[in-house]
Amino acid sequence: MAKAKLIYVCGSCGAEAPKWAGQCSECQAWNTLTESVSSSRLTPIENPRFTGFTGSNDSNSICLLSDVIPDDVPRIPTSVGEFDRVLGGGLVPGSVILIGGDPGIGKSTILLQTMVGLAEKHKTLYVTGEESLQQVSMRAHRLELPMHDLQMLAATQVEQILEIAQRERPRVMVIDSIQTMFTALLQSAPGAVAQVRESAAQLVRYAKQTQTVLFLVGHVTKEGTLAGPRVLEHMVDTVLYFEGDSSSRYRLIRAIKNRFGAVNELGLFAMTDKGLREVTNPSAIFLSRHEEVVPGSVVMVTREGSRPLLVEVQALVDESHLSNPRRVTIGLEHNRLAMLLAVLHRHAGIVTYDQDVFANVVGGVRVTETGADLAVLLAVISSLKNRTIPRDWVVFGEVGLAGEIRPVPNGEERLNEAVKHGFKQALVPSANAPKKAIKGLEIRSISRLDEALDIMA
Repeated sequence: MAKAKLIYVCGSCGAEAPKWAGQCSECQAWNTLTESVSSSRLTPIENPRFTGFTGSNDSNSICLLSDVIPDDVPRIPTSVGEFDRVLGGGLVPGSVILIGGDPGIGKSTILLQTMVGLAEKHKTLYVTGEESLQQVSMRAHRLELPMHDLQMLAATQVEQILEIAQRERPRVMVIDSIQTMFTALLQSAPGAVAQVRESAAQLVRYAKQTQTVLFLVGHVTKEGTLAGPRVLEHMVDTVLYFEGDSSSRYRLIRAIKNRFGAVNELGLFAMTDKGLREVTNPSAIFLSRHEEVVPGSVVMVTREGSRPLLVEVQALVDESHLSNPRRVTIGLEHNRLAMLLAVLHRHAGIVTYDQDVFANVVGGVRVTETGADLAVLLAVISSLKNRTIPRDWVVFGEVGLAGEIRPVPNGEERLNEAVKHGFKQALVPSANAPKKAIKGLEIRSISRLDEALDIMA
């Protein structure tokens, strides 16, 4: 391959320049030029940016979509049920999976456990760029994992890694992490935007051409997003995020993007001295076991991916001595709490402008759906009025600005999940009331917020 020509590309307008400058000559933006490789002198096979499939006889011919037969690609099970759930049923040959999370949350641990299990039936390669082989071995011994089948490689140069991979032909490969990798085509340091982009492009291209399952470990910024160029998330097939506090025992893996399964699917794990262990009944761990019923607590049924999940929503309302009372949420959207309090004032006559309001979802779960609206309001009212909500109640529903209670998707599945855990009464939107009675569950359907207040009175 001819020597690559370096160019500088503006991250704002995409203009190219032969040398670096502080200001882009096209859009006049400052400090936006980043180092890159000119692709005009490279063939598609040599081009490190080329990430598509090659060698297909039908790639240049036009056909009708109805004539294309979808391949029933057999998935590779990882032997970890919760991990398979997040991935959509297992690993797809040729797929690229990007996994990110805070330092120390368990990214390397779950991948090491998964690779050890896969190594018993498939050829695997674990490439470590951050840790030495001795450090990985110490972790494996601490977790008491079988290590005789897993191949290890400590390297950071992409060309060297791909040369070894071409010779060994692994079925599954891990790159830990992509921020430590560099390509000889660029002169910038590892971790730079250009290095991360070009290194990932070469690795993705290799995975697509050889049908190798590729895991990429990514760092996250202090804002909680993946570090490096945003294009990295578009290049891969699946993006997984580790959630949860590193000081907590439980870890959640959420699928943000998945071309082979459902997005927002959730997998739950518990961190133990032997590594991450899957939790098969997540609803049980998110429900507090109070010795007595306390005000400000209500149980709701949320839906994470394809699974209903019982979580406890707690609220604390206290007199505020500040000019601007505090509105604090953990696991809920902050702006939505402010909106719900305004609805509560306008349509129920309950004022909280002189009260500090704190709302929390127990267990570190992040609830993003609107089905938590009714549960949050009932918890706020319960704390403000010092009235307890019965232990066997379960609540869900969206609250509109006009005070109406709107339905949420998959209402019957949520009710069936509540029955499994012994709940006796459900407060749901009228549109979510099932046509057939559910044995052991008394369902109260409401259409307005004031109806819910009358039931609580």
